[in-house]
Amino acid sequence: MAQNNHSVSQNSLLSRARWTWWEVLLWALALASPLLLSSHALIINEIAIVALFALSLDLILGYTGIVSLGHAAFFGMGAYSAALFAKHFMPDPLVGLLVGMGAAGLLGALCSATILRGTDLTRLMVTLGVGLILMELANKLDWLTGGADGLQGVVMGPLLGRFEFDLYGRVAAWYSLTVLLLVFVIARRFVSSPFGATLKAIRDNRLRAMAVGISVNSRLAVVYTVAAALSGAAGALLAQTTGFASLDVFEFHRSADVMLILVIGGVGWLYGGVAGAIVFKLMQDAISSITPQYWTFWIGLFLVVLVLVGRERLIRPWTWFGAKGKSGGAP
Repeated sequence: MAQNNHSVSQNSLLSRARWTWWEVLLWALALASPLLLSSHALIINEIAIVALFALSLDLILGYTGIVSLGHAAFFGMGAYSAALFAKHFMPDPLVGLLVGMGAAGLLGALCSATILRGTDLTRLMVTLGVGLILMELANKLDWLTGGADGLQGVVMGPLLGRFEFDLYGRVAAWYSLTVLLLVFVIARRFVSSPFGATLKAIRDNRLRAMAVGISVNSRLAVVYTVAAALSGAAGALLAQTTGFASLDVFEFHRSADVMLILVIGGVGWLYGGVAGAIVFKLMQDAISSITPQYWTFWIGLFLVVLVLVGRERLIRPWTWFGAKGKSGGAP
């Protein structure tokens, strides 16, 4: 009986990891968008980077229940690591991406001890403090990071030795979208695995998870490290595709914006970060072109309406394609 239940649970997890036709179509359109919408390749690149950043936060917020206001610390670490590596060692984008992920993952492993104890409020303050410390370090170490002027003179080599980064941003957009897709596939398998199921158990009730023998601390440390590495990948992509890294990557508003993106798209649903990034960046671009000073007011108003009306009513068309219950469930 126990074996049957175990096999059923494994089959249920595997079914959530299967791809549907509409998902394949959506990703195909996404990869074709830099060609179909070549004049908007730059904002497509930004959306892909922000979506990857939001996906990394969702791993710890939506699937594990860890609230963080300092996720920009890992984003900034990835950005500066990739930029410094390209400037002083090797301009290869893929190697630099791995360096950015490694540096951010190492920082995440070190900082994982700060989220193992205390309440949500304590974690909020500690994660915020880590981001502020790193921003101040980047400001003070101006001989290395450029300080308030930023790290300039970052020149990236051609992607795969063949594709030069163009001014229109098409290569950059394809690069970021491809990395986003690969990370999405890995993250989907990650959250649909038995390990991902234990993360949800920890999120729902940590004491109960400990009572049934789940090693809570080790799993929290692993998922926090993985999320930090993915956040570092997003930061590395930003530095590589813009050729610049500044203190802005550590700013509090980046952590706040990615939190808003998950509020818009929904937590505990991998597509939530992608959908939220699309809505947020398109709204930001459209509204700021009309009223550069007050675009945050209109986004705030949209969030109020979203809470009052309910996200389920606004995204109900997703359920027509069977999105509910796939890749972590609908929000």
